[in-house]
Amino acid sequence: MIIHELAPTPSARRVSIFLAEMGIEVPRVQIDLRGGDNLKPEFRAKSVNGRIPMLELDDGTCLCETMAICRFFDASSPRTSSLFGETPLEQGQVEMWNRILELEGIMVAFQAFRNLTGVFRDRERCVEAWGVESRERLEELLPRLEARLEGRKFVAIDRFSVADITGYVLLDFCRQRLELETEGRYPNLSRWYQTIHARPAIAALG
Repeated sequence: MIIHELAPTPSARRVSIFLAEMGIEVPRVQIDLRGGDNLKPEFRAKSVNGRIPMLELDDGTCLCETMAICRFFDASSPRTSSLFGETPLEQGQVEMWNRILELEGIMVAFQAFRNLTGVFRDRERCVEAWGVESRERLEELLPRLEARLEGRKFVAIDRFSVADITGYVLLDFCRQRLELETEGRYPNLSRWYQTIHARPAIAALG
C-alpha cells in the first residue's frame, strides 16, 4: 500500500500523526498540488474527490478523506486501545469533538486561507470577504476551546484521541498560515498545545 500526500498540509499531517501514534509506517509519494497533480485524469480515476491524502491498497482499492484512512488503520491493526474511544460514550464524545474541530475549525481555516491568499485562484473562485469572515469565525471558536480545556488534559475524553490530533493540527495551521496566536490569550489552549506537541510520536515527525 502507499499514501499519496503533500506532507506539510493539515490533512496529510493528521494521517501522519495518527499512524505515528499507532506505530505504523506506510510508504508515501508526494503530490504537487500547486502543479495540479491531483487534477490529472490518472489521479482523479483513483480519488473520488481529487484530494489528498489518498490511501492506495495493494489490490488497487483507494480511500480518500483523512478520517476514512484513519478508520481503516484503526479497524485493521491489532491494538490495545483506540484513538476513536473505547466505550460507546467515549466513541460518541470523540466523534462529536472531532467533527466540531473539523467543521468549525479545519474547514473554516481552509476557507480563510484559500480565499485570503488566492493560492488556487487559477482553479477556483476566491472571495476575500469570505476569507475575512472565515478568519473571524475561527477567532470565535478559540474561546470555546479554551473553556472546554479548563481543568482538562485532552479535548474529548480523559486520554489522547483523534480529536486532539485534529485540534493540534488546526492550531498549528492557524498560527502559521493565518497569524492567529493563542499564547498569552488562551492559557488552557496553550497548555494543551504544548502537551500534545511534546508527545514522542509528534516530536519524531518534526
